[in-house]
Amino acid sequence: MSVTDIVAIAEQSALRINTLAVIGVGLIGGSFAAACRKAGIVSRVIGAGRKPETLAQAVGLGLIDEAVTLEEAALQADLIFIAAPVGAFESIFAALAPKLNARALITDGGSTKQNVVTAARAGLKDRIGQFVPAHPMAGSHEKGPQAADASLYTSKRVILTPLSENNAADVARIQAVWQACGAHVSSTTPAQHDGMVAAVSHLPHWLAALFMQHIVASPDAALKLQTAGTGFRDFTRVAQGSAEMWSDIFMANRDAMLGELKALRTVMDRAERALEASDESWLREMLEAAAKARSDWSGNQS
Repeated sequence: MSVTDIVAIAEQSALRINTLAVIGVGLIGGSFAAACRKAGIVSRVIGAGRKPETLAQAVGLGLIDEAVTLEEAALQADLIFIAAPVGAFESIFAALAPKLNARALITDGGSTKQNVVTAARAGLKDRIGQFVPAHPMAGSHEKGPQAADASLYTSKRVILTPLSENNAADVARIQAVWQACGAHVSSTTPAQHDGMVAAVSHLPHWLAALFMQHIVASPDAALKLQTAGTGFRDFTRVAQGSAEMWSDIFMANRDAMLGELKALRTVMDRAERALEASDESWLREMLEAAAKARSDWSGNQS
């Protein structure tokens, strides 16, 4: 056995999770459970959520070993991963807090962070130090436990937004878990996070959904959809996402979204004026700059 193998085994042992609790066992939560199993860092996975049928499906798929209540998850788990709609976080934190064992760490997959941190402070109170906020920049238009994918986080970015109350060793442990799932981990503040994701994650979904609504509301919608090709398919793919989840996200990140929409409207107005004025030079320069920026983007091959 090589030195590298010995180090890897030692690191895996140190990272061992006896019991992982996943709250919300859909795409994000189910994939986290599957990734931890694939990495060999978890012994037992329990799941909690609102819908018994979803939990039963997750058991059947082998994503979780047992369905439990939030209180049971708080008592039993070494690590709790919350993957519910962000609007439900405060009630989840409040349910966990009274029974939360001292060894447990909590992290999450919420797409916004400032509201999640506020909810955690309200719900966890003096247990806030046990919560290390996170956001995996990965997903799919697919929903439910059946969409879970152990490779979902491989080579994807996960952003941590540590709190002043967090122990450095706890933050390092959460980072190591995500790295074991194949993710690249970085850290920022909750406010910086929400501004960034409003621009590169939330705004694209907003545009895709509005564009899809625009097409289907037009008098010749059927004809347009019949002639739509791969560009239409790729641009509108994310519009298939969960309406409950995305409405929660838009409302939670309302201020940052409004700022991005205002900035985008300025660009769109400029482009419309160029089209009205037949300013082909400006349009060509804009399109060339956009094409180059997309080609140069470091995530282009992912």
